[in-house]
Amino acid sequence: MTASPTVTTYRLDWQPYPYRINQLHLSLQLDPLRTTVQSRFSVSRLTEQAEPLVLQGEELELLSVSVNGQTWEPSQYELTEAELRLPLTERHNDIEIRNHCHPQANTSLMGLYVSGPHLFTQCEPEGFRRITWFADRPDVLTTYTVRLEADQTAYPLLLSNGNLIHTESLPDQRHAAVWEDPFPKPAYLFAIVAGDFDCRETILQTQSGRDVLLQVYSDRGDYDKTQWAMESLIKALRWDEQRFNLELDLDRYMIVAARDFNMGAMENKGLNVFNSAYVLAQPKSTTDQSYRDIEAVIGHEYFHNWSGNRVTCRDWFQLSLKEGLTVFREQEFSADSMAQGLNADIADSARAVKRMDDVSTLRLAQFPEDAGPMAHPIRPESYEEISNFYTATIYEKGAEVIRMLHSLLGEDLFQAALADYFKRFDGQAITCDDFLQVLDEHYQTHNPDQSLAQFAYWYQQAGTPTVHVQTTYDRVTQRYTLTLSQDNPPVGIEPKDQPKPALLIPFKMALLDQTGQALTVQLGDRSQHEFLLLFTEPQQSWVFEQVPSEPVLSALRDFSAPVKLTLQYEPSTLLLLAQHDTNAFNRWEAMQCLARLAIAELMQSAEPDLASLPAVQALETAWQSVLMDPSASALFKSRALRLPPVRELYTLRSPIEPLHLFQVRKKLETHLGQQLQATWQHCYQALYQPSASFNPDAVSAGQRALQNLALNYLCATQRTEAFTLAEQQYHAAQNMTESLGALQALVTHYPEHLTGQLRSHFYEIWQHNPLVIDHWFALQATAPTTTVQSVRALMLHPAFNLLNPNRARALIFRFCAGNPVAAHSSEGYDFWAEQVLALDQHNPEIAARLARTYDNWAQYAEPHRQQLQQCLSTVQQQARSVNVIEIITKALNS
Repeated sequence: MTASPTVTTYRLDWQPYPYRINQLHLSLQLDPLRTTVQSRFSVSRLTEQAEPLVLQGEELELLSVSVNGQTWEPSQYELTEAELRLPLTERHNDIEIRNHCHPQANTSLMGLYVSGPHLFTQCEPEGFRRITWFADRPDVLTTYTVRLEADQTAYPLLLSNGNLIHTESLPDQRHAAVWEDPFPKPAYLFAIVAGDFDCRETILQTQSGRDVLLQVYSDRGDYDKTQWAMESLIKALRWDEQRFNLELDLDRYMIVAARDFNMGAMENKGLNVFNSAYVLAQPKSTTDQSYRDIEAVIGHEYFHNWSGNRVTCRDWFQLSLKEGLTVFREQEFSADSMAQGLNADIADSARAVKRMDDVSTLRLAQFPEDAGPMAHPIRPESYEEISNFYTATIYEKGAEVIRMLHSLLGEDLFQAALADYFKRFDGQAITCDDFLQVLDEHYQTHNPDQSLAQFAYWYQQAGTPTVHVQTTYDRVTQRYTLTLSQDNPPVGIEPKDQPKPALLIPFKMALLDQTGQALTVQLGDRSQHEFLLLFTEPQQSWVFEQVPSEPVLSALRDFSAPVKLTLQYEPSTLLLLAQHDTNAFNRWEAMQCLARLAIAELMQSAEPDLASLPAVQALETAWQSVLMDPSASALFKSRALRLPPVRELYTLRSPIEPLHLFQVRKKLETHLGQQLQATWQHCYQALYQPSASFNPDAVSAGQRALQNLALNYLCATQRTEAFTLAEQQYHAAQNMTESLGALQALVTHYPEHLTGQLRSHFYEIWQHNPLVIDHWFALQATAPTTTVQSVRALMLHPAFNLLNPNRARALIFRFCAGNPVAAHSSEGYDFWAEQVLALDQHNPEIAARLARTYDNWAQYAEPHRQQLQQCLSTVQQQARSVNVIEIITKALNS
């Protein structure tokens, strides 16, 4: 099959749709092999001059087209592989289209598709066109009435958006259900689900006193795994009422778990479809991280009901309008949830841990994207395949941009601005500029001599800015001068000859004395410990007065802007910050900087004596200090004492040497395990409680995380006693966190042939739980001893299915992106190319995500660089989808 032609879409080419679609009536006779769809709608032309009605459709079988009650002949309309064009002459027209779609053959999982015995839809961004011909764009909103008909035995439940208004029994054991959604919505928010499910439900009263029905649907037999999902939904609903004063507008809110799903979840109005990994949970089979992920993703999709559904995007270039804002809301929800019920100090620490996790994700996924060929602003200017722009930039960097706005306005003003935003644009499809204008209006009411005009560059510029820090101190005048300069050179497709304007960067900072005590100093007419500086010039200075001694700068507190910081700290200064900084996030940041500095020292030394290196010495002291600090929570320690992942370390030295980085990091990990062995042992023994009851709260999860971290460092020493501890924990584990934590430590540090029995034991116990078996595959995919041959053998395992996205991610993705050794060989790179092409035959969206693994191939050292270039060229020549071709072509052109 030939490759799909590529067409570039540009933001500035957007034109309003020339017709208003007044109401859509859909009737679907559901059948997995061939579903018959009838769509009826009226259109009103919005332009004076006659224009054709252009409807999108893909992989459909057209049966008939009627206009104003008259069936049209094929000669009266124009039909292509992607469009149906009706040359209408009247201003008002009634349209009826009948077609077939083929769910069983739809392996892309976009549109209407089969998952096990069920039927699901996924319509964002452009999946509705795989169901029927329609104006499949986010700025076309209309109301939907949907009639679903199916075999009652196979599909006893028929669900769609809105309210169930009618059911009926039909001859031949068939039945039908009619759903009506009173809220106008774009096609990407349409959903149907058909199948046989368990349902957990409850009636909840909203803050205004309305009763709403909440339902969580799952496969038969999974009812007992949906309690946490329901609790998370209720928690999200209450939090949105209390924090944002936003109430659920529906009478019924449904969540359905799907085994086969490309994304994490989808916010279809009133009928959310979820990857089952983000719904199903119970202590024995679900890790603490999965509990947190379920709560976060359920919150994210629920929050979309306002930030995305009630106010949606005019076009897909505005995707961050809904996703950046909703990720920010999700992050705040998770932080508040982690802090719930804790005293003030521990609550602040818990919120800081959430910030650490989010920044780690940003650095691991988004910073490399901003430095690579797929770099784009949070509001892109062009794309070839919009599915490729559901990226860390749109989501995570988009959330950081919203967080900066929150910092600039403050909580109360930000909430007032958002309330105005939702009121002003309710039921509309708008742009990022519309959003920013509302916030700017409120900002200027309190800051009449300022505006957010400069802040708009965050929406227009790609790349991660670098902030350079210089400081001077005058002992005589007791003045401390902080000078910042910013640099953001062109990246990706940005013009190389056009300098970028300076950004407005909120820079939160404080000063400490040489013992780590907080200093109160004077800046202008303000005397305080912590300041939020508005950094607006290419270079800018601030002079602090009444500084009694040379201070230590606590910079970019809470990661107040998504930038890279160049600040030449000595190891002793980082040690002081790690031990004493009054900001929990910056304590963690100092420890991460120490770890990166230690690894950089090791990489530069041919045969280093680790104990003699200043950064390693400081790191040991910091690790020991934090481990023994009674005021630091286990949750904080579990994050602070982790070494940065290998991929985050790629920025330490150019070109990238992945195997060398892994070896150096492993050497440091072993050294820290050996030098602090007694402390790790004490920590582990103090935390390990094999008979303790399970609680997924942040405190308990933090204790288990630190326990597993201590076990990992002990196993890194290669001592027999440590491996015995891990085996004992595995066999005694009463929850999945401890079970997987022990197995992970063994698989990472123990010879492969000695873990085979435990891996087989784990599979035998959990073989009937697909989500746990995903962990089993992922564990082996990332093990340092795993080879390409091992992965190929696992692909032949009866539990492996390449077409199931979760299973493909667990084995193929985790090996290609996460295996530290075998993946970075010529055989490993060939395997990656082979799997991209194999997935591209069935599911281009998933294939494209795997294709992104080596965006930054040109930054690798030889021989990796040449090997990767050859593999990329092979994929470019043989790929068939626009999704993969766009990514590979941009990578090769970098």
